Amino acid sequence: MKSYELLEERMKNIYFDFYKETYKEGTALDNKTKELIAIAASLGSGCQNCLEGHLKKAMKYGADGAEVREAVAIAVGVSAATIVDRSDLANFHMKIGQMLEKADQTDDVEETEKNGSASGKPRVPKGRSRTKSKVEE
Repeated sequence: MKSYELLEERMKNIYFDFYKETYKEGTALDNKTKELIAIAASLGSGCQNCLEGHLKKAMKYGADGAEVREAVAIAVGVSAATIVDRSDLANFHMKIGQMLEKADQTDDVEETEKNGSASGKPRVPKGRSRTKSKVEE
């Protein structure tokens, strides 16, 4: 498999110019920081080849293991927050919380029908009590 094979030459050149511009020296971020950001972004986007390249470059620019691990931890945190965000949005649009409450109520009804009551105690027919009658004592 040859990388960039499906891109027109003109589009490859545009991409490479952009890439060079983002990684040039003398900008607000030093190259080590850029590579640590790129590691996290590579993990988030699922680009294995990107990850390998940016790990090598980060080490070349002086990143140590603790810095790489912290960048990875940040990527994990953002990815986890993405799931929270998506579930919040789904809940807002689909009212999942209400659906779950109904499902819980349905479970309570099924439990009542199965065991006679939601508490698990046997159901007592109307007109009778659970206390022992004088005859039983």
